[in-house]
This record gives sequence, structure tokens and C-alpha cells, in this order.
Amino acid sequence: MSLVQVATNTVTSAVASVEFVSKITTDDVYLLTMNNVRSSSDAQYFARAMSSSSVDSSSNYDYAHKYLKSDTSFANVSNTNNDVGFLLTTTQESNLGNANVLAYFYNLQNASEYNFCSSEEAHLQHTPNNVRGIQGGSVLTVASAYDGLHIYGSAGNITQGTFTLFKVI
Repeated sequence: MSLVQVATNTVTSAVASVEFVSKITTDDVYLLTMNNVRSSSDAQYFARAMSSSSVDSSSNYDYAHKYLKSDTSFANVSNTNNDVGFLLTTTQESNLGNANVLAYFYNLQNASEYNFCSSEEAHLQHTPNNVRGIQGGSVLTVASAYDGLHIYGSAGNITQGTFTLFKVI
């Protein structure tokens, strides 16, 4: 397995979202990495599929994840038929907390299969300093071809982070 870097977006000042428009050009597996992501508010982060510059915000996203916590017991997180997208991570408003994500996307260019994502992440919660992580999968239950990703938070802005898209070959 090798990685070919497709695009990178480094956030140094507040933005509402990060997009990789028309960057997915083959039916290969794609890896999205998110490093040292911080936000202006407590938020969950999601990715929605894009076709050209149009974001798929339909209610066809499902996800199921295990939320691992160093300070308490784990939690199961799931949702069906929602419009938020593929679940990636959660962050807390802070200069101390940050998140790191590895998310693999499958079938994005395949118009006859559902698109899905497997992801794992770790983040630091600043109060008190607890390490947490989310591992699981998401699916877009529409057989359609997509060529991009739209990453956004449920609240506030992305204030820092490096977002890199790779093709897995």
C-alpha cells in the first residue's frame, strides 16, 4: 500500500469549513488526515460528499462509532437517516485541546455502490486533561458518484489544523 498526496489545506485563521473540490478522480480508496484540529466552540466534525461544488446534505447518512474515554466508561454513538455527514471527530473550544483523525473513504467515484467511511481519531479534552477517541464507520446510503469532500463542524469555526487528502494505491 502506498499513499499519493492529492491536496492539503492548512487552517491558520478561523474558517467555517474545509473543502476538497473535484479532487477525487478515481475509484480508489482515499485517506483524509486531520492533524492538530482546533475549533472556536465545542463541536463534532463531519464530512459530506460533494459532486463538483455541490454538497450532498441529504438525510441519507448513517454512522455507528465507539467513543473511548480515559476518564470514564465508553459510549456507543450512532445515528441513521441524518443529514450531518460522515462522523469524524469531536473537539472542545480550547488552545489546549486538539483532534487528530484518519478517515478512509470507499466507493466515492462508484455510482452503483453506497459510499462509506471508516475512521479513527484521538482528541484531548482540556478539562481535565483526558484523552478520548472515536472509532467506527459511516455510510451514505445513495448509490452515486462523488468527487469531493466538505469538512465542517456542528458549531463555531475551525481555528487550526492541517487537512490532507491522499489516494491509497
